[in-house]
Amino acid sequence: MDLREATSADSDIIRSVAQHSLAESYTHFLDDETIDEAVGNWYGDDLEDAVEREHEVYVVAEDDGETVGFSQSELVGENHSVGRIEWIHVDPDHRGSGIGPRLLARTREALLDAGAEQIQGVVLEANEVGNEFYATHGFDRVGSRELEVGDETHTENVYVESDHDDDTWRALETIDDDGQTRYVSYGEPARGSKAPFYTVYANETASKRYGWFCGNCDSLDNAMDSMGRIICNSCDNRRKATRWDASYL
Repeated sequence: MDLREATSADSDIIRSVAQHSLAESYTHFLDDETIDEAVGNWYGDDLEDAVEREHEVYVVAEDDGETVGFSQSELVGENHSVGRIEWIHVDPDHRGSGIGPRLLARTREALLDAGAEQIQGVVLEANEVGNEFYATHGFDRVGSRELEVGDETHTENVYVESDHDDDTWRALETIDDDGQTRYVSYGEPARGSKAPFYTVYANETASKRYGWFCGNCDSLDNAMDSMGRIICNSCDNRRKATRWDASYL
């Protein structure tokens, strides 16, 4: 899985993913005509310019060269200090494989790098899955606002990243490990040669560390040596030791 900031060349595939994602998630309360109109308004001819604008951030997720999701965010507020995640879209055929949490983690990182001091997320109240996504990934609902979609008025909930007692942000996603539930934290990456490695915990409270999850091939079959080097035994993704991995006495 490769996550990167989008360029204008990604405009057509971003538009396509948005169309499929909205049709999957919103047709239970929006009609097809409204969704088509929304895609045209939000991802129309201006999209190529929007992707390149200074205070807008688009991140795409690719799997084997295929774009399977993207996020759309902007820097708002005084001094552009608030990073607002407007959309996280995952192609319906690729949902349930951890792409959403990975996009959230990478988008959060990009917004903080761009100067954001607070991370927000917005989602229509009628989108139960979207609301649950933010609630289970470290965000608190702090308010709502009215939004015109087509000819109807809908409520949009506003989420803000929760305060944490430490400096580590976790976006836990459950995976199956031979019948055992493990918890991958996409907010705790370690750079690899092909894709990041992510910290894995044995329990939901993230108090018992289990190992590493390879972001390139989604394998738990990884080994770390005494110098902090990680090697994926399935795809040979590698993380080199840093100078902080060794003891200097």
